[in-house]
Amino acid sequence: MGRGRQKAKAQRQARDIKYYSPSTDLTALERELGVRSDYHAQNVEPDNSSHDDEESDYDELTKKYSGDDDAD
Repeated sequence: MGRGRQKAKAQRQARDIKYYSPSTDLTALERELGVRSDYHAQNVEPDNSSHDDEESDYDELTKKYSGDDDAD
């Protein structure tokens, strides 16, 4: 095969790969990943209790070390 035909074939193959978009089976993907489909339908809010604990720890430390350091 000549260089021109070889280059044209390579360009055609590259174009086919670039614009190829297979249909994605999302239910199969969910099964494979182990994701429950009803999870997305629920309105689940994240658990912020650990964040509140961190704030209370910080408040305790602030009270403990809030003395004047300029007394020297």
